[in-house]
Amino acid sequence: MDLGFKDKVAIVTGSGAGIGRMIALILAEEGAHVVINDIDQVAAERVVNEVQAKGVKSLGFVGNVADQAFANEMVNGTLKEFGRVDILINNAGRGVNWEAGKKPRPFVEQDKDEWDYPVDLCLYGTMNCTRAVLPGMIERKYGKIVNCISDAGRIGEPFMSGYSAAKGGIIAWQKAIAKEVGRYNININGVSFGATLTERISKTREASKAADPEAFAKRQEAQLKIYPLRRFAEVEDSARPVVFMASEWARHITGQTLSASGGFSMVS
Repeated sequence: MDLGFKDKVAIVTGSGAGIGRMIALILAEEGAHVVINDIDQVAAERVVNEVQAKGVKSLGFVGNVADQAFANEMVNGTLKEFGRVDILINNAGRGVNWEAGKKPRPFVEQDKDEWDYPVDLCLYGTMNCTRAVLPGMIERKYGKIVNCISDAGRIGEPFMSGYSAAKGGIIAWQKAIAKEVGRYNININGVSFGATLTERISKTREASKAADPEAFAKRQEAQLKIYPLRRFAEVEDSARPVVFMASEWARHITGQTLSASGGFSMVS
């Protein structure tokens, strides 16, 4: 099946690992040139090499998309190298700043920096990158923007209120932008994930299982009961719908949020 990606230019934020990396690799397999972004230079360089090994071109930009100046620099660098941006995948995002020692906890116990972190990275990061690519897309009258969301933004996730607010904000925001830019043949949509077995999540789960196998088994059984398919997503399960929404096969879809979450939210 030809998804129409040959020689297209795509930027995938947060693509040094996990879902973002898989999105980048699938796009490359389909013939797109892919720009990699991550805050981890080693991870970004590794994925650039993986993409190039598939016979397409790739660049890496190391930085945080929450910084508007960096987002502009990344897009300008892409334009300098390739002359255009056809596809933007806004994937960068995390709910908790684990490196700073933060953990999910009730809203009433949180400080403002715990709200700022997901809002800056998820919501403003998405807005920063989109604002940077839109002028060129409007001029060329072509563009595909896909925002990686989370079912937390659709139904609300306890102890992750800032993350839920940021992802829910993207859902409303993309509807507004879709109405503004649809006349320019630009599609903007979102794909909403449930629990996905990324490298980081899998590592955390293995450590939890090793620490207390019985408690881990009970917790997993309870978690899987809220997923009708009774399994967590592999990275491919989350990445493939994103690639589809960026393709010509989805050209008549805009302003929508697709849940690819194993039925977790059942939001129509």
